[in-house]
Amino acid sequence: MWQRGLLFLAIFIHAFGFVPLVYADRIKDLASIEGVRANQLIGYGLVVGLDGSGDKTNQAPFTTQSFNAMLKQFGITIPPGTRFQLKNVAAVAVHAELPAFSKPGQTIDITVSSIGDAKSLRGGSLLMTPLKGIDGKIYAIAQGNLVVGGFGAEGRDGSKVTVNIPSVGRIPNGALVERSAPNTFAEKETIVFNLHTPDFTTAKRLAKSINNLVGPDTAKPLDAVSISVQAPRDTGHRVDYLSLLENIEIVPAEAAAKVIINSRTGTIVVGQNVRVFPVAITHGSLTVTVDESLAVSQPNAFADGETAVVPETDIDIEEELLPMFKFAPGPTLDDVVRAVNEVGAAPGDVMAILEALKQAGALRAELIVI
Repeated sequence: MWQRGLLFLAIFIHAFGFVPLVYADRIKDLASIEGVRANQLIGYGLVVGLDGSGDKTNQAPFTTQSFNAMLKQFGITIPPGTRFQLKNVAAVAVHAELPAFSKPGQTIDITVSSIGDAKSLRGGSLLMTPLKGIDGKIYAIAQGNLVVGGFGAEGRDGSKVTVNIPSVGRIPNGALVERSAPNTFAEKETIVFNLHTPDFTTAKRLAKSINNLVGPDTAKPLDAVSISVQAPRDTGHRVDYLSLLENIEIVPAEAAAKVIINSRTGTIVVGQNVRVFPVAITHGSLTVTVDESLAVSQPNAFADGETAVVPETDIDIEEELLPMFKFAPGPTLDDVVRAVNEVGAAPGDVMAILEALKQAGALRAELIVI
């Protein structure tokens, strides 16, 4: 009876393709489409309405020049030699990111940063500011009231307290898109998926998954990053086609063995595939203590001499004896972590151990220090 049960289970697994549980990701989470990208925008403008925390005229003359130019646009002529004290105005740089396929009339978020000596932009309003792309064309117009997370307070004696950064603010939906950025989405006969993390195995699996669903020779890996896919020329059909492809699930390849060390914070990240060749390690510390004291030298009663104070030095050497631990051939990540924890090494000591393993050729991983 049990033999028939095993035979049925084998047929069931073969027929329905049951495999051990693995983690699969959608193509939209692993790759982006070539030509579909955001664009950076930047502009220069004025923030007004500040409570005396704006630019100082003698430190930021460009603020006065910009203010005069703005007044001229409204037909206001400033007499020559007139000096302003624009404590409520600040010159700012405005930057934003124009998402792909943004259309005129849509809004985007903007960030406003002081470029003069303004102490705070809190409570200010950005006047109409054109935002340009790298080609010099205007793609959006920014204007609105700033939201500033930081603030500061200053006393008459010079003491001050600042929380976060009050000279930078944001305006949600603060810019209106005036022009669409060009893209090559519908220009080519093929579309190209670019992997976020280059990997030949993942590129091969992605192409294979598309070919299994759509048909042979539909997708072709070009290198470790790009996969070329045949696509319809009609824009509407291409959108439907990509909607189907980007939801295909594939199992990405395992990442290369890496050990990442942040020397500033002491953070150490060990990848899953890190292996160590057979090696023995000992790690200890040597403590040398020098103690200086004064003693009285008293001569013998029948000897010539004088009583004197002489220094005495005690040197104590203490070495912490830590056990030597051994890695067996090809230990796993759990074995590496367990052995280091048993020896009681601090993060700085672990860094030294890993670097020594790499120099000895016993660490099968890329050691990256950031």
